[in-house]
Amino acid sequence: MTTNHTHHELNPEPAPRVEWAKHAPEVYKAMVRLDAAARKGVDPVLLELVKIRASQLNHCAFCLDMHSKDALAAGESLERIIQLSAWEESQHFYSPKEIAAIELTEAITVLTDGFVPDEVYEKAAKHFDEAELAQLIAAITVINAWNRFGVTTRAVPGHYTPGQFAH
Repeated sequence: MTTNHTHHELNPEPAPRVEWAKHAPEVYKAMVRLDAAARKGVDPVLLELVKIRASQLNHCAFCLDMHSKDALAAGESLERIIQLSAWEESQHFYSPKEIAAIELTEAITVLTDGFVPDEVYEKAAKHFDEAELAQLIAAITVINAWNRFGVTTRAVPGHYTPGQFAH
């Protein structure tokens, strides 16, 4: 059976709790600068994979919408984006370097599982030089901060267009 319902017909769109960027503009501007600094030297495709995976783990619908659209616009395949939530069973879609970055993303994002394991860090260190690794850690940390703003304020997904917030 096929349905022709749009997502707007199923449930009313929720409203965000607060427009945090409007009410804390200096914090928002600082986050934008931090994001720009963290992404320097990080491969753009890898960066989107990391942002999508962290956003999946943090259940940030707004960031999932944004980074999936940005990844698609940058030429990433739909298949790799879909498989990212099950990357451990779908490793053949990703390079060893991407897998190391995804593992590091999970370890940094889910700190309730303990510290970042040595084996995860060492695996990433084999694929990234120290400067790249520092930038990757910064990028992972920044997307986690964005996720926390998005989830806490209930930022509404679905309206983002690729490149909308390009700096």
